[in-house]
Amino acid sequence: MSHILALDQGTSSSRSIVFDERGHIVAMAQREFRQIYPQPGWVEHDPMEIWESQWATARQALAEAGLEARQLRAIGITNQRETTVVWNRRTGEPLHRAIVWQDRRAEGICSAWREAGLEPQVRQRTGLRLDPYFSASKLRWLLDHVPAVREAATRGELAFGTVDSWLLWQLTGGRVHATDVTNASRTLMYNLAQGGWDEALVQALGLPPEALPEVHPSSHLFGETEAHLLGAPVPVAGMAGDQQAALFGQAGFGPGIAKNTYGTGCFMLMHTGGLAQASTHGLVTTAAAAAPGQGPQFALEGSVFIGGAVVQWLRDGLRAISASSEVQALAESVPDAGGVMFVPAFTGLGAPYWDTEARGTIVGLSRGSTVAHIARAALESIAFQSAALLQAMSQDVVAAGGERVSELRVDGGASVNDLLMQFQADLLGIPVVRPAVVETTALGAAYLAGLATGVWDGPEALAGQWRVERRFEPTLPREQARERMARWDQAVRQAMAG
Repeated sequence: MSHILALDQGTSSSRSIVFDERGHIVAMAQREFRQIYPQPGWVEHDPMEIWESQWATARQALAEAGLEARQLRAIGITNQRETTVVWNRRTGEPLHRAIVWQDRRAEGICSAWREAGLEPQVRQRTGLRLDPYFSASKLRWLLDHVPAVREAATRGELAFGTVDSWLLWQLTGGRVHATDVTNASRTLMYNLAQGGWDEALVQALGLPPEALPEVHPSSHLFGETEAHLLGAPVPVAGMAGDQQAALFGQAGFGPGIAKNTYGTGCFMLMHTGGLAQASTHGLVTTAAAAAPGQGPQFALEGSVFIGGAVVQWLRDGLRAISASSEVQALAESVPDAGGVMFVPAFTGLGAPYWDTEARGTIVGLSRGSTVAHIARAALESIAFQSAALLQAMSQDVVAAGGERVSELRVDGGASVNDLLMQFQADLLGIPVVRPAVVETTALGAAYLAGLATGVWDGPEALAGQWRVERRFEPTLPREQARERMARWDQAVRQAMAG
């Protein structure tokens, strides 16, 4: 009983991966689900579709591994963060579609909160900023606009949760309504210093405290699954938001380690240990996943809203490619982007800019520009945005007396793109390191569950399992890298002006 089942519930698909005690993948199953766009700037998911796709992949992964549920030591959950689900705690029925982290409809609510003077206390207590990205504004919108949500709150029957809480509720047959510190820290309601929901802040934001889940450490025995779901009850013993799980899966157990996940968006975290370090350069402070006995851990984070999603736009919007896997060959068919810069601000710009009004912009087009140049510029935009994050992170760290990051560990779907990873190293001027297991988000959830159930003794045992698959060394002269970043900054200013 040393196998762990990791449920990796992402923005565009649900995956389940079975890991053995060495952190090796035994079996994996994946299923995409619908992306719902009711109007510009709105993004929704069907909560039941999320659950059913996750449950289906769990059963499929177990079958492919040749395992029965009783042979599992535990389940770990990792999830798209900030995405907001509301349901009736009496019936278990969702009361609205899930509002996805990318959704911008709550900007008016955040603006009103800023005008009410709430921004300073939110920043000081939660480490976040008032932005529609985070869950509380989405919950407030639902209360204001959906009668069924408001009525459930009035009756004391409303349950709110990020996707981890929703999955845990389903897995335990509605017996457990809980979350972990990493997901809680993305809601605008979690007090980092106190380590729990901030009652005064919840009240100031006009939200019902009785709807909130219990908060536990990321490595913790949350409950057991209903026996009929997988064939036997299995402990759910690890939960973390996808980015903190990825940092943990990258052996980021202590200060100074930085990772970037290239998924639908890009998310860079740098571990700051037991210090909840405030940012003065557009980043946010967040809870990091911790091993049992480690105490509260924290990280600086920067979020890029549109990362790998720009490749989906090339496929579905521009129809430049028929499959995402074709983008590297198209981009490599030209030696460079030919002066084209692509700022994919489809839903505004995240860190370090935080401009909700910015819109996607392509600049530098000439008569000789082709779809290949646009594809290359699209790929490069992922690296440019991530380089801007690391610049901001380095400024924060140096200002606090720390050392600059010496290497960047990478994971996520787009990290397999060698062209992108080399360009990232060239822009940063430090090595970009890709591990042998790039499924670090699911691996982090498995590690957290395994630590809670005795599969591994502690972080030291896990650190020895981390292996490098490829190391990308910078080759571009620093002056040229600075020139390219300056051109990127100019393109960003144009996107923000539009």
